[in-house]
Amino acid sequence: MCPEKIMPDVTPSTIASVPTPRRGFFITLEGGEGAGKSTQSHRLAQRLRTFGLHVQETREPGGSPRAEALRKVLLSGQVASLGPAAEALLFSAARIDHLDQTIRPALAGGVTVICDRFADSTRAYQGTLGNVDTRLIRAMERVAVGTTTPDLTLILDLPAETGLARAARRRTGAIDRFEAEDLSFHRALRNSFLDIAAAEPRRCRVIDGDQPQDDVAEAIWHAVEDRLLAVEHRYALPPAHTA
Repeated sequence: MCPEKIMPDVTPSTIASVPTPRRGFFITLEGGEGAGKSTQSHRLAQRLRTFGLHVQETREPGGSPRAEALRKVLLSGQVASLGPAAEALLFSAARIDHLDQTIRPALAGGVTVICDRFADSTRAYQGTLGNVDTRLIRAMERVAVGTTTPDLTLILDLPAETGLARAARRRTGAIDRFEAEDLSFHRALRNSFLDIAAAEPRRCRVIDGDQPQDDVAEAIWHAVEDRLLAVEHRYALPPAHTA
C-alpha cells in the first residue's frame, strides 16, 4: 500500500472560510501493489498547482484522523481472521469518515481532490479477491460514497511481478496485510482492476505503469486534460507535452 504520509491539509473549518466556487474535480488512482500510485498522485497534484489550482492529496484507507487509525488496524492484518466481509465493512467505515471530513468539504470549496485508492480497491480486494457478494459491496458503496463518485479514475496497470518487486525495494518496515498475499492473488487483482475499467470506460482510464515515471506522468496528464480539463473547458491549460 502507499507510504505512511498523507494527512489532510484541507478541513471543514478551512474550507468554510473560502468563497464557494464550482465543485472541484475528484480524481482517484487505483492499481496493484507497487504500481506507483502515491508517486504519480503527488506529481499530478504538483502539476495542477502550477496552474493555480487548489489541490488536496489524500489516500485510502486513511485521509482523516479516525480513518488513519482504522488504516493501521486494517494493514496490520489484525482483522484478516474475521474475513473479507468484515474488512470491507471497516474499509467502508473509514471511507465514510474520510468523505465527511476531507473529500466532500474540499470538493464543495472548489478544490481538486486526488485520492490514492478509493472504492474500486474495495471492489477488487474484498469483492473479487475476497469473494464478498457483489450486492453487499455495492450496498456498502451506496451508503458510504453516495453521489460523491470520482470524475476520473486512473488505473495504473503493470505485471504483478514488477509491482511486487517495486514494493519490496521501497519497503522500510514490516510487509503489510495485502503485499503479503501470493503471486496468484496479485495477478488476479490486476485483472480485477482491468475488469472495472472495461465496465466503466467513461470514468476509468488505464495507464501503462510499466514504463519510466516521466512517461507515466505524461500519460496521466493526457488523461486528465482529455477527460476533465479540455472537455469541460474549465481551465486554460497548455498542451500536455509542455510539462
